[in-house]
Order: sequence, then C-alpha cells, then structure tokens
Amino acid sequence: MAKGETRSAARLAAVQALYQMDVAGAPLPDTLAQFESHWLGKVVDGDEYKPADAAFFRDLVAGVLKQQRALDPQIDRTLQGGWPLKRVEAIMRAIFRAGAYELGKRRDVPVRVIITEYVDIAHAFFEKDEAAMVNAVLDALAREVRAEDFAKGA
Repeated sequence: MAKGETRSAARLAAVQALYQMDVAGAPLPDTLAQFESHWLGKVVDGDEYKPADAAFFRDLVAGVLKQQRALDPQIDRTLQGGWPLKRVEAIMRAIFRAGAYELGKRRDVPVRVIITEYVDIAHAFFEKDEAAMVNAVLDALAREVRAEDFAKGA
C-alpha cells in the first residue's frame, strides 16, 4: 500500500479518534491503543478499515491535543459569520482541528494535499455544503500559517 494511502487512512482514523475523545471524553492513551489494536487495518462490524501509518496517526491525534488551545482560536477566527467552533458539530470540529494541526506543524506535507484529504473526509460524513466549508476554512488557515507556500505558488 502506498504511503499516501496509509496516510489517508491515518487521517480518517485520527478524525474518528478525535471525535471519540471529544464526545466521550476518552483519554489519549486509551484511544490510541483502541484504534491501533482494534481498528487500523481491521474489519469492524463489516466495515474494512485500511492499514494506516500508525506513527502519522499518533502524531496527528497527540499533536491536536497538545496544540488545541492554540488551534481552536485560530479556527474560530477563520469560521465565517462568527460561528464559534464549540457550536460546530463534533466530527466537523475534529476535521478542522486535524487539518489545522497538519497545516501548521507538518511542513513535510503540501498544503493542497492536506486540504484535499480533509475535504474528502468531510465528504464521507457530510453533504456538499459541509465539505465546501472545510475547504474554505482550511484554505483560509493555510493562507495564514503557510503564507510562504502561496507566495511561491505551491
């Protein structure tokens, strides 16, 4: 399986783990262990979960938690109409947080790849409008935290 595919699976798993932690209040070590032993690369309730880049998955989930106090205000500023992040549906919060973390801290991944991946994840859970919102928010965040990439036409 290509590196891109295992990273895509890691992103989807990270969003699901962040959602679970947000909604159920599950602690980080328990969540990572559960996903790594029971979900990644397994079949659960008839759904096949693709093998994921476990190190990338751990970095995304732990990184979002570590950076959340900085990420949330950044996302709040980017959301249109002054709609605060805490009022956004939990899975959408997870998508925004993971995308914002990756844009800010994973300079090894191109901006376009990050935005496309999280828009694809949004399509898995939502209709077109929500995916368009993910695209708009992450694009605005990217222009803020990776201005240099836009300056050179990345």
